[in-house]
Amino acid sequence: MEQENLTSRAYIGDMDPELLDFLNRYVDSFVKWDLLRFFHNNPHTIDTVDNIARYAGRNQETVQQELADLAMRGLLEETHMGSMVVYALAANPAIREQLARFIDASDDRQFRVRAIYHVIKGSY
Repeated sequence: MEQENLTSRAYIGDMDPELLDFLNRYVDSFVKWDLLRFFHNNPHTIDTVDNIARYAGRNQETVQQELADLAMRGLLEETHMGSMVVYALAANPAIREQLARFIDASDDRQFRVRAIYHVIKGSY
């Protein structure tokens, strides 16, 4: 147990605090990570669960749950249009900037390894 805590601190301890906060707040699954990348790359998208799941190459039910959770957390906006629900990236400039920083950081192998470790540890 002590070894596990030391390893955890070594991987997460020196991470940028703002990026760590973003990870803690929004990225608790790899599906969410994929969805965040999708919305970062397509910031003007307003679409249904079906289409987003298809673009992300993920299971529709899982994507629906994760989109709803990201909307509840404020990163996405959920809009009901009759019987249809669509999702869009939140218009909040601060959230968009945090997302951009996370996606940019994800291009760095060392950060990505730490973030992957964080997501895996959080899924236990």
